[in-house]
Amino acid sequence: MITFVLGGARSGKSRFALEKASVCKGKKIYIATAQAIDDEMKERIEKHKEERSEEWATLEEPLNITTLISDIHRSYDVILLDCLTLWLSNLLLDGEDIEVEIASLIDALRITPACAGATADRHHASRIFIVSNEVGLGIVPDNALSRRFRDLSGYLNQKMAAIADEVYLITAGIPVKIK
Repeated sequence: MITFVLGGARSGKSRFALEKASVCKGKKIYIATAQAIDDEMKERIEKHKEERSEEWATLEEPLNITTLISDIHRSYDVILLDCLTLWLSNLLLDGEDIEVEIASLIDALRITPACAGATADRHHASRIFIVSNEVGLGIVPDNALSRRFRDLSGYLNQKMAAIADEVYLITAGIPVKIK
């Protein structure tokens, strides 16, 4: 089962996803896509780490989340990926083929036992929680890279919402289930 959590900056989306995922039983892993490129980001990462209990293993992976999820989905009962828009930003800055990466991620999530319905592997299917920013509610950015990021974020969020079993929009700390 995939739960997709969207929200704006500091909306409470990561906290909501963590709280929802934490009540699930089993072995848990948190996949962080953020990179500690400056002191402010290092501080944000540390705060997120402090919010998680010791039951959570953590993997930091800024780019190769498709491969990572494919490799680990049978080893964990709960996977929390935070966040897609940071991953997208990392891919853009790394010069990756974004459309191919998005399609690969969607395909990988579709074929994991958690998303494929009842299969022989269903006894060890991961519950997947995915966090992303909703960036399309503001003004139109003034430069091509920012507009490309906004447009790709919207495209990625649409693709993710289409395959998710549940979708929540978090606004001012309040979750609203939209699917």
